[in-house]
Amino acid sequence: MTKSLPPADCRAFVLFGATGDLAKRMLWPSLYALDRDGLLPAVFQLIGAATSNLSDAQFIEKVRDAIKVSANAKLYDDAAFAAFAKRIRYVSVNVQATGGLEPIRNVLLPATDQAAGGVIFYLSTGPQLFGPICLALRDACLVDADSRVIIEKPIGTDTESARKVNEAIGAAFEEQQVFRIDHYLGKEAVQNLVALRFANAIFEPLWNANAIEQVQITVAETVGIGGRRGFYDSTGALRDMVQSHLLQLLCLVAMEPPASFTPSAVRNEKVKVLWSLRPIIGADVDTHTVRGQYTAGYSGGEPAVAYVDEAGAAEGMAESDCETFVALRVEVDNWRWAGVPFYLRTGKRLQRRSSEIVIQFKSAPYNIFAGIGATLAPNMLLIKLQPDEMITLTLMHKQPGVNEVKLAQVPLNLSLGDTFANGRRRIAYERMLLDVLRNNSALFVRRDEVEAAWQWIDGIIDGWKSTGQKARPYPAGSWGPSAAIALTERHGHSWHE
Repeated sequence: MTKSLPPADCRAFVLFGATGDLAKRMLWPSLYALDRDGLLPAVFQLIGAATSNLSDAQFIEKVRDAIKVSANAKLYDDAAFAAFAKRIRYVSVNVQATGGLEPIRNVLLPATDQAAGGVIFYLSTGPQLFGPICLALRDACLVDADSRVIIEKPIGTDTESARKVNEAIGAAFEEQQVFRIDHYLGKEAVQNLVALRFANAIFEPLWNANAIEQVQITVAETVGIGGRRGFYDSTGALRDMVQSHLLQLLCLVAMEPPASFTPSAVRNEKVKVLWSLRPIIGADVDTHTVRGQYTAGYSGGEPAVAYVDEAGAAEGMAESDCETFVALRVEVDNWRWAGVPFYLRTGKRLQRRSSEIVIQFKSAPYNIFAGIGATLAPNMLLIKLQPDEMITLTLMHKQPGVNEVKLAQVPLNLSLGDTFANGRRRIAYERMLLDVLRNNSALFVRRDEVEAAWQWIDGIIDGWKSTGQKARPYPAGSWGPSAAIALTERHGHSWHE
């Protein structure tokens, strides 16, 4: 059990989409773990809201079943769950009907000395409902100055739609009340990136174009899109992954040191990176971007169907040019990073599951060992985010021996799992939910970040349309189309695999 004091300025948590996939896999297991560790306020109501007609008892059984098969299954205990279940109520709501949120008001505990603070509303729904739910909450007078709202990304499908969603949210909540969640920012290794950069004097003086040759950010998945063909045809990897996860990782790598670890200071520096991204527009899309779509192949040793044969396609959509893979060469136009390429890559049905950041430093300016036939390789910092959380610094080292000097690359490994073996690996959502309870929005996404990211992404999409760039085929189980290799090799670089 943790000794941290639980927050006490919230009295209830209302989860819209309480029976959905995300709620079952991540949110209820995360809330259960926080309660088991004593990190929820003593009086803190959990209200599940969805369209299904369920009794409290029926819904609680669904929550129990979800926890038992989740990543937190080992934490399940009958007594702990019984205590957790006492917090839970379920209501059936219709956000688009007049009075459709009255069931929430009917079960919501009033603010008292024992149940003080505001209500947290979590919108685990389709993005098309974000605006209507926020406006319905406002019209039902369920929002006050102490309320908070958590919005699950993505927000919009382009700059204009993102602005409309943000305006609807802003009509009900002040910006400081809004928590736009990107679960990648809750991963332990991602949060540790900030500490690695700004708590160690050895890195920050080298964290610039003077010492760094290139940066790579890869988020590779072995899974396909499953039965979500209809959704993915209208989204694609650029909108689904790059606009949110990869650009957020890029911001944490590239941002200037914030004045303090406060929400405004951190997010101010992140949005400066987005403003500094060189637009990829017009003819540049052919030299700086690669689109791909997986064909049939083998993934994880099992046969995998082509994207166009996946279930869920809309009627008349047998063929598709939707990208399931994207590789980009990105440049950050500021003093720190001028001339340093950032290579971003993400895709479905790739060779292995891996999320990692690679910082490759420049080679030593002169090789004093050249006369004895020894070659030098550049140092590299590898930050693995999943499936393993690890930091590896590769250095040149003399091989043992007495006859001649031979050099080899030697990795210095810091495994977070081994180093902190006594600690439990938490679901990213546990950290993010706890930050909301503590009213800490430092690693949540601000409105201007969302819109700046979309504006940059829109330029790429428009460039694809104007140049007619098509998604190149790649077999399931590979590392994507061969054009992605050329994207780096034409500049003398290669992907870290």
